[in-house]
Order: sequence, then C-alpha cells, then structure tokens
Amino acid sequence: MTPADGTSTRDRILRAAAELLEREGREAVSTRAVGAAAGVQAPTLYRLFGDMNGLLDAVAAYGFEEYLRGKRALAETDDPVADLSAGWDRHVEFGLARPAFYVLMYGNGRPADESPAGREAAAVLRRLLSRVAAEGRLTMSVDRAARLVHATGVGVVLTLIATPEAERDLSLSELARDSVLRTVVAETAAPPAVVADPVTARSVALREALRADGDGSGPLTAAERALLEQWLDRLAGRR
Repeated sequence: MTPADGTSTRDRILRAAAELLEREGREAVSTRAVGAAAGVQAPTLYRLFGDMNGLLDAVAAYGFEEYLRGKRALAETDDPVADLSAGWDRHVEFGLARPAFYVLMYGNGRPADESPAGREAAAVLRRLLSRVAAEGRLTMSVDRAARLVHATGVGVVLTLIATPEAERDLSLSELARDSVLRTVVAETAAPPAVVADPVTARSVALREALRADGDGSGPLTAAERALLEQWLDRLAGRR
C-alpha cells in the first residue's frame, strides 16, 4: 500500500535504512532498528528484501542511484579526457561526502556491478573511455583501462575514508588521477609516462568502432566479425 505522499513501503524502508547508515554506521542497520524507523514489522522487511543482505544490497543500490544522479548531471564536452578527469573527481567527492554508502557499495569485496545502478555506473566509465579510444588515444583496451581506473579510484577513496579527516592528503587523489591518465591516455597535456603503441591505439579505436556498430550490418559475416574482434582484442591488450 502506498501512503498519501506517494512513498511506497519499500522506499520508506530504504530511506530509513539509508539514514541509519549515514547517521550511525553499518552496525546500526539492524532489522529491528530499520523496522522501527520505517514503522513496519520484520515480516515486511523479509517479504520485500529476503534477508538483511538483501536489504543492504538494496541500500547500496540506493546509494548508487544518488551517485549516478551526480554523474548524469555532468554534461559531456568535446574533450573526452577532460570528461574522464571530471568523472574521477566526482567519484572521489561522492565517496568522501557519503563514506558509509561508499564503503557499503565498494568495500564489501563484492562486484559493484551486481546491481542495475552499479552496472550503469560501470557503463558511464566505459563510455568515457570508449570516447578516448575512438580518438585513437587509449594505450590499452577499454576493458583493461576501465578495470585500472576503477581499481585505482576505489583504492584511493577507501584509503582517504580510512584516514582521519584532519590528516587526509587530498592531493593523493590528484596524483593518482594524473598518473592513471598518463598511463591509459596518449598525448595528454602533461608529458605522458607511457607512449601509446600505434598498433595498440589503432586496434582499440577499430574495436570500439565495431562495438558501436551493434547490429553487425557491415560487410563481414558473423564468423569473420568474431575472428576480427578476437584479433583486435589481442592487439589492444599488448603492452
């Protein structure tokens, strides 16, 4: 049943759990505490979320949605590298502003893309890197670059969260960001630490062009296309 204000029982429970998480931390998010805050009984929680892990997964997805609203608000420019840098900064800002959510989302050792919102967040990063690849400026495959950027960014944020606020060195984020960009992007404004192998760069660009042509309407047969993609993936992964 939906109350007069349009808030569903599920939404009310998620909001209550999210507020407990932010105010008092993960240990405060118990079935009893969430039920009391949302004005529901334990059977309702179990019916909607299965168990506490299901509720925590839903709260993590709720946090992802807030993160994605910030991501969606970032308008793309004609400079994909600048957009990638801005996306990194927004990721770090969110983690430091909502640490309890961030740790729940990224610090539990489970893939972040298990939720729809998590998959969309990963797709945002991949799209940014694909734009860099389309310009022939990526030094490795999009998939590998996405793993590197994600792993480095999450590591930086979790490290900063674990550091007392008065002792945090926020320049670590800038150093890590610039280091990653020099590694995955060729011909950045600063002298790159890694010069893109032209074969790798062109392979990545062609692989992304094929991926963008999702309907396979080109002149190649399905078997030919699959073989070409395999070759390009191998070339794109060379270092």
